[in-house]
Amino acid sequence: DLVLGDSENIPYEDNYFDAITVGFGVRNFEHLEKGFAEILRVLKPNGIFVILETSVPDKTPYKQGYKFYSKNILPLIGKLFSKDNSAYGYLSESAAAFPYGEALNNILRKTGFIDVVAMPQTFGVATIYSASKK
Repeated sequence: DLVLGDSENIPYEDNYFDAITVGFGVRNFEHLEKGFAEILRVLKPNGIFVILETSVPDKTPYKQGYKFYSKNILPLIGKLFSKDNSAYGYLSESAAAFPYGEALNNILRKTGFIDVVAMPQTFGVATIYSASKK
């Protein structure tokens, strides 16, 4: 895991990596666009950036099922295993507040990525994003 502060850069030279992947981590970036810009910097031209991140289903009946599960069932599971009422509650809240789908695609494009694609998985509970560098 690579953790960077506000003024830090990824400790690799420009155009260093052929591919970069992040699994369930971009929503923890302190500054999303800044993190994406750093990833773009160290990615080689024609390199690929792949993200797997939580998202929120937007099609019926999955949307309603996900909402019920994340608001009612998931917190009970968290309480059962951790004895903490708030455990796991943050997962659905942070997923709902984080940009997903076309909103995240647009941030990747704004940062300078090309060929940006979002591929919803598990009825939209998670999404795989792929993007490239010119």
